[in-house]
Amino acid sequence: MRKTVNELWTRWHRRHWRRSPATDLTIGLAPLVCITGGSSGIGRALAFEFARRGHALLLIARDPSALERTARAIRAESPGAEVHVHHTDLRHAANRQGLEAHAAALGYYIDVLVNAAGIGLSGPVVSHSVPETLDLIALNVDAVTDLTRKMLPGMLARGRGGVLTISSLAADVPGPFQATYYASKAFVSSFMAALAWEVRGHGVRVTDVSPGAVDTDFHAKMGAEGSAYLFPGARLSRERVAQAALSGFLAWRRRVVPGVAPKIACVAVHFAPRWAAAPIMALLLHPRRHPDGPRKSARREHVEKDKPDVRDLAEPQTDAD
Repeated sequence: MRKTVNELWTRWHRRHWRRSPATDLTIGLAPLVCITGGSSGIGRALAFEFARRGHALLLIARDPSALERTARAIRAESPGAEVHVHHTDLRHAANRQGLEAHAAALGYYIDVLVNAAGIGLSGPVVSHSVPETLDLIALNVDAVTDLTRKMLPGMLARGRGGVLTISSLAADVPGPFQATYYASKAFVSSFMAALAWEVRGHGVRVTDVSPGAVDTDFHAKMGAEGSAYLFPGARLSRERVAQAALSGFLAWRRRVVPGVAPKIACVAVHFAPRWAAAPIMALLLHPRRHPDGPRKSARREHVEKDKPDVRDLAEPQTDAD
């Protein structure tokens, strides 16, 4: 019965799809899940979730050793898993070219794109250099837009697949002291919401995942540890976020907000007066000295590095919050 319901639900979501010559371009190739930021944080947790469901993976990140450790850990947990890695810096447009050809050379087509790579900056806008600010926009905004635009035509031609993007509750409010990061997430959430409407009925899933604070080293790397929004108990585990994200994606949900408290916050911000949002968020986001010692420079961008994971004890070991 459940299988029948799922088939009917999928047919409804493909009601406008029609076969075209482009549909047959991937004959002989197998579907692949491409995950940016796949070596750490939520992207890494999603890689484990997809592998458990039998999906072949292409993990993309800047650190080749972190990618290899992640791939080995996934293969150890899911024997037989097909895990491929590609180390590159997606901040540069040239490095975003040819990913579909790279997948085809491996014998796959990109069926699902997971946009999980991301960086953040903590502190006043003028405390960051122009290159740091533009790097954030290049990865959080340009790479998401570029890769999504490149992959979407093939998905629409096949009438299957989708785009799963890690955004943030930051998308819903202005964020003094993390202004560029919050603005980048506002773009991503708006883009995904509009895209989901445009492709409705063509068999392509588009899901925006908007977690609150997540238990990764994302906040420490951008110098935000000690800020009021990271109060005890505020952070969800990356595994819980990944599970909620994939469940929502498979259920054709357009937006997923993992956790009870973030859901309440998501609703509350839409009832709060606009003028109150910035001062309240400024209190929460103001960078403070970490209780364990001096706060790291807020000008240091955080990049994709690994946080040790218990799953890697047997085999040694976007980010996005």
